[in-house]
Amino acid sequence: MRYYLVAGEASGDLHGANLILALKALDARAEFRAWGGDRMAAAGADLVHHVRELAFMGFWEVAVNLRQIMGLLGEARNDVIRWKPDALILIDYPGFNLRLAGAARKAGLKVIWYISPQVWAWKAGRVKTLKERVHQLYAILPFEPEFYARYGMTIFYVGHPLLDELQRRRTTQETAGGPPQPTAGDNAWIALLPGSRKQELDRMLPIMLDVARKFPQERFALAGLGQLGESAYTPAVLPSNVKLYIDQTYDVLEGARAALVTSGTATLETALFGVPEVVLYRGNAISYFIARRLVSVPFISLVNLVLNRPLIAELLQGQVSGETVERELRSLLEDPAKREQIRNGYAELFHLLGGPGASERVATGIIRYLNQPADLPACNV
Repeated sequence: MRYYLVAGEASGDLHGANLILALKALDARAEFRAWGGDRMAAAGADLVHHVRELAFMGFWEVAVNLRQIMGLLGEARNDVIRWKPDALILIDYPGFNLRLAGAARKAGLKVIWYISPQVWAWKAGRVKTLKERVHQLYAILPFEPEFYARYGMTIFYVGHPLLDELQRRRTTQETAGGPPQPTAGDNAWIALLPGSRKQELDRMLPIMLDVARKFPQERFALAGLGQLGESAYTPAVLPSNVKLYIDQTYDVLEGARAALVTSGTATLETALFGVPEVVLYRGNAISYFIARRLVSVPFISLVNLVLNRPLIAELLQGQVSGETVERELRSLLEDPAKREQIRNGYAELFHLLGGPGASERVATGIIRYLNQPADLPACNV
């Protein structure tokens, strides 16, 4: 079968790559075309556009780049319809993918959505649009099925695919004789994860480096992404106690005893490695002003959202300064009871996210749906 996947950011590229591998294991004749990143290309997809060209985040950023975004959307629509896949698989990235889903559905294509858009946070009215445009919807957060049920929509909860990635990493390490050890011993450093988008990096990295200078006795490991280019990190003068690691985020987390993390999927990755963290977010002032009036969730980190309580500290917008971040990090480093409380919460989080196998469950569901009789109703209503 022919599968067309669309992801718009680094986490979508990771989950899309794992889904491609799972589909290949079940469909030996599978063909893949995608908008994604290096991981999806390495998994076997013919890449149309790279995620670095799609990383627009925030209301203001989208507005000023609207012409470019609409041009890319038109290109995606035309390419999907021309390629005629057996399934269009959309991975998160709702502003772009919801429009693409409408065009694909009108063209008679089967539309699968993997990683439910966060309509529970804002724009709950989009649920109706999803019901009209999507044949199957797969969710990775445990509270999402109940949310969609309120709107009469049945979705498939498959667990979080990060657990698959973690299991794959540990299996590889066991085969190789155990995990790599940091040069200065286990739990040697503080991890810095400034984000996967250039605009996040520009805002968050200077603050993180400023904090690192306030801890000259500590070692810091900066997790960089190759898709942004190493030059994206070099303009910032790194303090002598900070070392840059490109595309080694999990190695960095495995050797960390604490972390400063820009809000996003990285907050969950950090938790799954058992690293106590402080979550930071600072966006464009206009985008943040609009978001505060639209978003209805009490937390910004996936950790706190899934647990439905404030386990880890979150610093937003004006709270993000060298002084406040230093204070939170120092409290984390100097309070063993706080670190233990966080790790206990992480154990509960791990249980709530379900076991590994999300990618395989999604692949199985997609193939089963594509092979069912054409006159059966769509699977999400």
